[in-house]
Amino acid sequence: MTTQRTSGRRKQALAATAAVAALLTTAACGGGGDDDKGSKTGAAGFDAANNKVAQASAAKKGGTLKFGAAQDADSWDTTRGYYGMMWNFARYYSRQLVTNKTEPGAAGAEITPDLATATAKVTDDGKTYTYTLRDGVTWEDGKPITSKDVKYGIERVWAQDVLSGGPTYLKDVLDPKGAYKGPYKDTSADKLGLKAIDTPDDKTIVFHLPEANSDFEEMLALVSASPVRQDMDTKSKYGLKPFSSGPYKFASYAPGKDLKLVRNTSWKQASDPVRKAYPDEITIKFFSDANQLDQRLLSGDLDLDLNQTGMSPQGRTTALKQHKANLDNPVSGYVRYAVFPQSVAPFNNIECRKAVILGADHVSLQTARGGPVAGGDIGTNMLPPSVPGAEGQKYDPYKLAGDNKNGNVAEAKAALKACGQPNGFKTTIAVRNNKPVEVATAQSLQASLKKVGITAEIDQYDGSQTAGIIGSPSNVKKKGYGIIIMGWGPDFPSVQGFGLPLWNSKYIAQSGNNNYALINDKTIDGLFSSYVTTLDDAGKTKIATEINHKVMEGAYYLPFVFERFINWRSDNLANVYTTDGYSGQYDFVNLGLKNPKK
Repeated sequence: MTTQRTSGRRKQALAATAAVAALLTTAACGGGGDDDKGSKTGAAGFDAANNKVAQASAAKKGGTLKFGAAQDADSWDTTRGYYGMMWNFARYYSRQLVTNKTEPGAAGAEITPDLATATAKVTDDGKTYTYTLRDGVTWEDGKPITSKDVKYGIERVWAQDVLSGGPTYLKDVLDPKGAYKGPYKDTSADKLGLKAIDTPDDKTIVFHLPEANSDFEEMLALVSASPVRQDMDTKSKYGLKPFSSGPYKFASYAPGKDLKLVRNTSWKQASDPVRKAYPDEITIKFFSDANQLDQRLLSGDLDLDLNQTGMSPQGRTTALKQHKANLDNPVSGYVRYAVFPQSVAPFNNIECRKAVILGADHVSLQTARGGPVAGGDIGTNMLPPSVPGAEGQKYDPYKLAGDNKNGNVAEAKAALKACGQPNGFKTTIAVRNNKPVEVATAQSLQASLKKVGITAEIDQYDGSQTAGIIGSPSNVKKKGYGIIIMGWGPDFPSVQGFGLPLWNSKYIAQSGNNNYALINDKTIDGLFSSYVTTLDDAGKTKIATEINHKVMEGAYYLPFVFERFINWRSDNLANVYTTDGYSGQYDFVNLGLKNPKK
């Protein structure tokens, strides 16, 4: 998922982050602010909910769980939403055949039955998946959820002309030739004409894959596989008031202002092994100013940040000094990086790409992103820690966290000579204007490259127009964007869920492109083909490691950090923990309150 599939990065520029980084280093060593183990106000302690459950037994039924956010969802339509926080929050009002476990850390990325009685019965060498629906699963009006509702919800992914924006893995896997045109153009009488899905009765659903894909069940755990009832489908307006299959339903929603969920009285706890539904109401208040949001969190008016992308420098400085016991410092699951489009000379030459990687000051880049605590560990490769096959800093082919962490001018100049640019060259760094931390990163990179003879201008483009600016290879070439600053996290925890859109040649697109480096490597493509048909976990992990190595050997990327955040939880929040299932976010679905009347 892209950066604002991680929902709204809000950080200040380099001067602010450098000062905060020093404070964060102190915090990491245990200094500054409330006792790590708790506070007078009853907070659980610093990192108390990081990959473990804090205040598990304190959650009580009732009350209003209060979210704040500096960014609304891209869409609350389960088909269209792609922001990480939307996928997390949508489980309040939507269910899937299978979903992520409600457990902390790595266990939260595992799959568990939801609407289905069990995980899939897989037959036909991994090409047929069969599920049976539970008894008692209902819509918000009390009518049963049927297999046809699940099929119809999935078929909506094909209606990209009306419902664009969400993930399309299911479409690509179930209908790779694009033969089906979606339910709105379906000529069958029941508008359920997708041949790859059978619904022999209301309780049974069978998926027929043209080719095996070992991550298929991961795709069914995405909210894009939620059921949608055909008679309640308002098409492009569905995101304004989705029809609930979960324990909560929409009471009101004013885009960019506020959202309120209330209990779905037709939902039955006995039919749902995943959700505890502690609060009576769940609200979101949207803010245009991140600092105002942080002030409301610090004052206790709100329980947590919906966006889950870390407090802004001003807010976290105060929080670390005065409320450290309310903070967690999870690894986000995202890699932040620079990428080199091969269409822009001289980055069509691997040695010129290596010159940038070797010439960069990686400690300075880490500091620009907030330091080791708020920014993350120096990135040494392109596979995030939450993905099987990742090796973390153990795999450091360019010694970015080792001998070359402050840049290696001599090796960079040797690479420049090898690529026919002994005196250096000029290029342009493209960076989003609505991401101050990325601008600060670009400035850091610009300064270190100057030392090796590479002159880089910085072009700040409209961050809301990413798909049409850096997602257009022709525009990238026209603008001379030799270096693009971006970030990416896994849609689901596998090398396919992370790297396929970035590194596979078939994903190079003329618009909305994410393979910015324009990687067209038969070996990498072949490894992905082997991965999707490999059914054993050990084999998949081995191939994932191989893919990452091939990407790094090609010098297509300069990784900055394996990202971390400083996230806030209120004193009143209970049963709270971070999960790899949602890239280090708190798992929203079973949050409760210690004092529901507060």
